[in-house]
Amino acid sequence: MEVRVREGDSFSYYGRLFMVPLELITDSNEKVNPTSLKSGTKIVIPGYVSVPYTIKEDDTLWKIGNENNLQIDAVMILNQMKDPNRLIPGEILYLPERIAKQNVSSKLPFGSGILVKQIKTLKKFYPFINVETIGTSVLGNPIQEIRIGKGLKKVHMNASFHANEWITTMVLMTLMNQYLISLTNRTAYRGINTINLYNETELSIVPMVNPDGVDLVLNGPPTSRRDEVVNINEGSNEFVHWKANIRGVDLNNQFPANWEIEQERKEPKSPAPRDYPGKSSLSEPEAITMADLMKKNNYDRILAFHTQGEEFYWGYEGFEPPESEVLAKEFERVSGYKAIRNVDSHAGFKDWYIQEFKRPGFTLELGRGINPLPLSHFNDILQKVEGIFLAALYL
Repeated sequence: MEVRVREGDSFSYYGRLFMVPLELITDSNEKVNPTSLKSGTKIVIPGYVSVPYTIKEDDTLWKIGNENNLQIDAVMILNQMKDPNRLIPGEILYLPERIAKQNVSSKLPFGSGILVKQIKTLKKFYPFINVETIGTSVLGNPIQEIRIGKGLKKVHMNASFHANEWITTMVLMTLMNQYLISLTNRTAYRGINTINLYNETELSIVPMVNPDGVDLVLNGPPTSRRDEVVNINEGSNEFVHWKANIRGVDLNNQFPANWEIEQERKEPKSPAPRDYPGKSSLSEPEAITMADLMKKNNYDRILAFHTQGEEFYWGYEGFEPPESEVLAKEFERVSGYKAIRNVDSHAGFKDWYIQEFKRPGFTLELGRGINPLPLSHFNDILQKVEGIFLAALYL
């Protein structure tokens, strides 16, 4: 929602008027110097939309404000009013309305196209977030990163490395959306004061690492790749169990952490719906994008969202630091998930991150059942993983 600066206005006044933390207003208007506001300058108020209201015969600004729990000046500044007594019945007045419900849909599965639109919507309503395309998939779909917060501690989370684990994107996007609502509404998230998290932590989210694969599972193959992917899928047009990228390479077997072991022992020796590690490590653009992101940023910890088991893995070959165990115990406590230090697996994103940076890394296995997990499990998954999401930020 946009308002225009009047003489005497300030960011701190907008914060009090709309009950939005000052830092969110400042970060939503980075090109505006808050110490020298000029009349007429457009200012974005995050977490609000303007809604039309038809003025009634007996309306007054005080009555409208009281009925809608609004300060009178909030209505005046939005409508650029100078006289609070000048209301004309039948005319349209715009009222500021706080966004209290999430914008991310959890009712239907969504692929890369809808994800891009949802991220664009979130950026519009919460302009203090930063959105960047950090790479592209085999088919040229954008791989986007969202950043929230200005703190020194840097936490990264990602989802949908595996195509038929698309529900992880929905979970991570919903967690982020609830975090944003908590920030702008100044409400606690499971008892946590989130504005403190915002000031202490920078959260990086890549909600869909494998957009081509997710689209394949949900929508079927693109015309340009139909023959190729059907052949990889052993002649089947059913892609519900497909985990790989569009070229049949398992992106979570692509990282240089004993990749040669996985290459030797994995059953598929050529492109397949799952498990094929590729001809070499980091051969796929999606894996390269994620590796480059890690190298360019000094993340303190990472969480990769997968599905199956209500457990998480937090060690790799003894490279994990002592801090990892502290985090693992807290994750276990707040979620009920089982903490597992080591598994007989290599070449995963988490494995490589721990080996490369000697910092805490986690693979979260959400939910139980048969992949892809049905949406009927969504609320249960979300409730259990909320604690992990927050603990990754507050510890």
